[in-house]
Amino acid sequence: MRTRSDDLAILLAVVDCGGFSAAANTLNIQVARVSRAVTKVEQQLGASILNRTTRRIEVTEEGREFVASVRAGLNQLSQAESDIVSRGERPAGRLRVDAASPFVLHQLVPLVASFKQAFPDIELQISSNEAFTDLLEKHTDVAIRIGQLSDSSLHARLLGKSELFIVAAPEYLANKGYPKDYQSLLQHDLIGFADMPTLNIWPFPAAKVITPNIAASNGETIRQLTLAANGIACLSGFMVRQDLTAGRLVALLEPQKLTNTGREPVNAVYYRSSAVAKRISAFIDFISPRLSL
Repeated sequence: MRTRSDDLAILLAVVDCGGFSAAANTLNIQVARVSRAVTKVEQQLGASILNRTTRRIEVTEEGREFVASVRAGLNQLSQAESDIVSRGERPAGRLRVDAASPFVLHQLVPLVASFKQAFPDIELQISSNEAFTDLLEKHTDVAIRIGQLSDSSLHARLLGKSELFIVAAPEYLANKGYPKDYQSLLQHDLIGFADMPTLNIWPFPAAKVITPNIAASNGETIRQLTLAANGIACLSGFMVRQDLTAGRLVALLEPQKLTNTGREPVNAVYYRSSAVAKRISAFIDFISPRLSL
């Protein structure tokens, strides 16, 4: 007996959202509809996919492989449908793009209007995540990733490299002075990332993880804290080049700084297992020459 794809999609929503009520809210349907769909799937399989407790749901051992296969299958179905739509002369269909918040704000937002004018039939949907997102799980077509890539299942297209800068506001430097080298830099007020130690290794020989005086989980928050003269930060050029040009920030220790740390590459990534739909190619081709990295 075959299971309907909409019931399977509801099952995935329950797994991703962590519960029946949360899935119902996300899908804008009644909880009873969610419960019926999951029960139907389990009855047709003759196996339990979810363990229900009063506080949460968990995927059973048997259900894990099934859920992974369903996710991949529904993604292929969605891809096939989108490919049919995009076979016309103009790229069309929904394009789901994911990137870190600072990249979205400083690089993608300024290009949206001209992209929509060039490709009016593409429905652009942008999400922002500070950590790497699972493209399949988050239903993402293309993600912009900064730094070295480790997932061999992904296609990647290099968009360029974004140099790291050690930056501070002129007001901060007027009050606290200029660091002369890496060791004196460590005596200053440093602004870094919370819970992301690899981003707190600044581009100097033999540098270790810095201990920030102020920590934030978002690069844009760190930029704003730096502009407000709270301390010195290490940020990518794609978010601070305009600040440096305008004099809002000052680049420090440039002669001593390393320029090839592995954090500079900017890639557009998408799944190797699926053909690149025209809408994805159109997006990458459009933004690549227009980025200010």
